[in-house]
Amino acid sequence: MRRITLVCCLLACLTTITLAQPPQGKPYRLDAPSKPVTISPMVPYIEWFQADRGNLTRFYNIALSPTRQAQFRGLYREWLDLLTKLPFDTFPQEGKVDYLLLKNYLTHEQRQLEIRIKEQAEYMPLLKFADKIIQLEEARKRMEKIDPAKTADLLTQLKKDVDVQKASLSQRTKPTKFIANRASIAATSLQNHLRQWHNFHQGYDPLYSWWCEQPYKNVDEALGSYARYLKESIAGITSATEIVGDPIGKEMLLNELEYEMIPYSPEQLVTIANEEFAWCDAEIRKAAKEMGFGDDWKAALEKVKNLHMEPGQQPGMIRDLAHEAIEFVTKRDLVTVPELCRTTWRMEMLSPERQLISPFFLGGEVIKVSFPTNGMQHEQKLMSMRGNNRYFSRATVHHELIPGHHLQGYMQARFRQHRDLFNTPFWIEGWALYWEMFLYSNEFPKTPEEKVGMLFWRMHRCARIIFSLSFHLGTMTPQQCIDFLVDRVGHERDNATAEVRRSFAGMYGPLYQAAYMLGGLQIRAMRKELVDSGKLTNKQFHDGILQENSIPIEMVRASLSNAPLTRDFKAEWKFYGDVKATGEKK
Repeated sequence: MRRITLVCCLLACLTTITLAQPPQGKPYRLDAPSKPVTISPMVPYIEWFQADRGNLTRFYNIALSPTRQAQFRGLYREWLDLLTKLPFDTFPQEGKVDYLLLKNYLTHEQRQLEIRIKEQAEYMPLLKFADKIIQLEEARKRMEKIDPAKTADLLTQLKKDVDVQKASLSQRTKPTKFIANRASIAATSLQNHLRQWHNFHQGYDPLYSWWCEQPYKNVDEALGSYARYLKESIAGITSATEIVGDPIGKEMLLNELEYEMIPYSPEQLVTIANEEFAWCDAEIRKAAKEMGFGDDWKAALEKVKNLHMEPGQQPGMIRDLAHEAIEFVTKRDLVTVPELCRTTWRMEMLSPERQLISPFFLGGEVIKVSFPTNGMQHEQKLMSMRGNNRYFSRATVHHELIPGHHLQGYMQARFRQHRDLFNTPFWIEGWALYWEMFLYSNEFPKTPEEKVGMLFWRMHRCARIIFSLSFHLGTMTPQQCIDFLVDRVGHERDNATAEVRRSFAGMYGPLYQAAYMLGGLQIRAMRKELVDSGKLTNKQFHDGILQENSIPIEMVRASLSNAPLTRDFKAEWKFYGDVKATGEKK
């Protein structure tokens, strides 16, 4: 009887527990298009090209190889030739846009290849032994049989070549810091390719192991030593945390801008950034005055920074801010937010190590939250909390989630996926930044503190254009960039350092940081043309941008406005009007 009673009690508890669980969100509901989605006639060509490029990239994977360079020259030349034979004039607008996107991509990559070859020529004299390593690995890819004894002789000579190169370098005029650093990176890459070649044979071919194991170890040590020598003794980079970067120069910047369909020079873009900065200055002073600080916007910013959450409370704040932004855009019917998109985003906390590079939130389907952990030093904790206070966070949450990156990613997975090849930060980051501007102008911030929080980020985006382009033009050093962010925007120094490190560590392209504000300005200008004129509603406009996927904004504009397009289309849209570069005569 006792056993039966116990079982009944357990069943009752289980029933109670089950009934007590609230339903987790609404049941799944299909949100697919109600009408067929048109397919561009260019899709098979784009997919075929991507497959061809993938084969070549995986097989010819040594960047310094003349064989690789010849293969890619042929790839771009033959595909550009093929495009001339396609019936462009018979294509619908979507097909014409895709045609021009592929042509633009091929032309850009063709130019990039030649510029990279030109750059390599500057540091290849520091790597005279490179051809031996390239030949070994490419012979392996062709599955050619090796002679272990002769290979041991080659490896022994290769080690001598590396040593001679190192010794001769110390006795002549030293290369510049950036050329030495590029050569160091290339030497490490060659070392890795040689290691891959060695691991293919070592242990599987007994004669190879007998002859070559020690000669290979000698070469590997020599290459590692030489790479360190180039970096530390020649380039003078002795700290792992030192920000070096690699300024690409004006020619490369102009090439990148042409690819992004931006008809302004780097200097003109800096002028645009300064004009936007002036607007921010005036706005933040108004907010500072409302807060009782007169014109002292830095004092107002200081107060806002100290209004941060207590440890453990940051995730709850992020959740509430996300729901606030979603409610704002959906109640006003500004953009379509499918239920599945609304309910399936997630949250993670950034590690202390990652915060050295990403001091603020990152986002998409997963919003990654920056907040100090118990193992950080006291000063680091304070800087992290101040840099991720509740008012700064109010602007970053909707940037990362909805209507920002999460909504973008949701739509990208469902519309025109073939355009992934043309992915651009001007669409990715420009969209999220556009919403910061749109929401600010439409009463999303209610208090002066909320305005200061949003304006801080807007100033930050202006500063990104100025310091990133100036660095690549050779007019600002990384340290000057850090000081600029601290003095002009009001960053915490550690956060400014992390921002500059992120900008120049090689994870992002040279225009990435400038793309936030510039892409946002493009979308803002396009909205004025299409929505303010009454041609589209806000929702039609915003949904239309998302459904075009990530492409240069000028091509989005051509698609949404159904603008006439020719095979020889050239970007000419001056989305900011006529701009004079600083110092240019009017």
